[in-house]
Amino acid sequence: MKNISTRRGWSEVLIMGETRGFIYKVAIVVVLLSFLVPVAQLRAEGNERMNTITEWQMFWEQSGKEMTIEQVSALSDDDGWFPVKVGGEYPVVPEEIKTVWIKFQLPELTQMRPAIEFNRLFATSITIYIEQNIVYQLTRDYPYDLNEFFVPLSNSETKKEVYLKLIRDNYRIGLQDVINIGESSELIKRYVKEDLIAVILGAALIFISFFMLVSVVFFNRSFVPGWNSLFLVMLSIGLMILTYSSFIDKIFPEYGRVLYYIFDVASSILIPSIFFFFDKIFGKGPYNIVRYFRNLQMVSAIFLIALLIGSANSEFIARLYENVGLIIFAISIVVGNIILIVSLFLYCKRGNKEAIILASGFSIFAGVGIAEVIWYFLSDQMHMMFFWKVSLLFFLASLIIILVRKVMQNYEEAVKYSKQIEIFNNELQRSEKIEMISHLAASIAHEVRNPLQVTRGFLQLIGQKSSGEKEKAYTTLAINELDRASEIITDFLTFAKPDLGDMRTLNLTDELQQITAILAPLATMGGGTLKISSQNDLFIDGNSSKFKQALINIIKNSIEAFNRDAGLVEISANYEVQENMIIIVIKDNGEGIDEADLKRLGEPYYSKKTKGTGLGLMVTYRIIEAMKGTIQFSSTKGQGTECKIKLPRIIKAD
Repeated sequence: MKNISTRRGWSEVLIMGETRGFIYKVAIVVVLLSFLVPVAQLRAEGNERMNTITEWQMFWEQSGKEMTIEQVSALSDDDGWFPVKVGGEYPVVPEEIKTVWIKFQLPELTQMRPAIEFNRLFATSITIYIEQNIVYQLTRDYPYDLNEFFVPLSNSETKKEVYLKLIRDNYRIGLQDVINIGESSELIKRYVKEDLIAVILGAALIFISFFMLVSVVFFNRSFVPGWNSLFLVMLSIGLMILTYSSFIDKIFPEYGRVLYYIFDVASSILIPSIFFFFDKIFGKGPYNIVRYFRNLQMVSAIFLIALLIGSANSEFIARLYENVGLIIFAISIVVGNIILIVSLFLYCKRGNKEAIILASGFSIFAGVGIAEVIWYFLSDQMHMMFFWKVSLLFFLASLIIILVRKVMQNYEEAVKYSKQIEIFNNELQRSEKIEMISHLAASIAHEVRNPLQVTRGFLQLIGQKSSGEKEKAYTTLAINELDRASEIITDFLTFAKPDLGDMRTLNLTDELQQITAILAPLATMGGGTLKISSQNDLFIDGNSSKFKQALINIIKNSIEAFNRDAGLVEISANYEVQENMIIIVIKDNGEGIDEADLKRLGEPYYSKKTKGTGLGLMVTYRIIEAMKGTIQFSSTKGQGTECKIKLPRIIKAD
């Protein structure tokens, strides 16, 4: 690319050296002030001190008849010149025309350091003449045709004619905006300010994307693909915004080809990245269309990047890329948006919250993108696509919200998994203890029980022959303790092998009523009552005696926990349709159990009772487990305890 400017005196020094340094300083100041001073206010204040040219004349240079500045300046207004006005209908450039001349007259230059500003000037080659002298020249060897720049002037050039020679290498050519003439410092502010927001937005997205790339090392592997796809989406969008902005081209025109390549590479990987993100979050889509289109886009992206690399050394490939690449990109946007919108619509119908969030942001982005692409082609590629930069903020916001939701869901799942691990460890420890006691009980229960029975028999004989009251009392105490030991051994045997014996279908309501009748006097003695409620026709499979033993152990504990006059034990039985289980709930309003003690319920030899062994609840657990059920306790200190037993329901045949 060639960029030549010829001026006299201070103008030459400004363009060749001081301009860029001054622009850098002003850019820093403007970035800081941009958050304090509204853009519209700066523009209004600048316009008050500027002259604006809204009309000029154009001339088509016929193909094959290249003209010099001397020849063009010698032409009269009737020799092919025609007027053009900003806001009016822009003339259609004939296909064979490659070169266009523009001329206008400078106003009176009253500024200390006047300069002229051009915006939306479309051409790949520009030459500006004043009095047949070249004051600015630019030639690009790549198909980027948007130009926004300013040229210093001299007060001695007041009222002189300015000629622009524009050469195109694609479809667009001409001047689409007003020409501003004003103080050089004011133009520099506008020059920097014009596209600064886009630069800040693009740079911020690039920074965030690289931060995401670094932070991926802290994530779980299952989350990496979705995170990386979002990184590519944000990186490609940030690069597109940054390189599409004319700001960078103004400051670093020598890197124009590199910026052009970066924009095209970023636009090529944008659609595949979006589909890759969609695939990782929502799946393959209906009929696997998302996965198929993603793979197709990856192939087309590789093809376009290969053409782009080849276009650097081949004019034919460059032309092929310019024509084919634009069509592929446009089709990718339109078709890709349609596929994603339809897929999101189907996911939204299923009530997928992530799909609803993404659909909201993506619909705005897609709608604006499609509209601007259509507008671009309807305006003969003269429309400057800008609104997509604003709309993509909604799209990116939806992506970020989805990722935050995924992170929170993963955190909740991790907490839930941690709790399940804790429960599993507790169950494992309990199972190990149960297994240990089972082996112990099975090995010694029978051996200990026989000597106890013999001892009890001899004690009864001794007690019958004893004449003293004290000896009889001692004998009775010994027999009671032997009976207690025998009960413990029986619990051991039941615990070691909970043989339910005669298994039959039990009417749960009848069983609960019998248990209530047995324990009602005990509850009354403790200052409380029993309350029972049960659905009809609830049947379970089990041993009536063992089942009663299990429930009696639990209800007795509830009665013994009464700490008030109005003690109450509520027993309810209902069928849960969703779980297909019968749920028995035993709830009391007793003193409650501490959380630490609650976790130890059912452990061997753990009991808060003075004479308790902890085997009663262990037996209860084993009986319920043998009936293919589960048992769960919950309690609040000072409010009471609730026991929930789940048992399979039996459908009784008539």
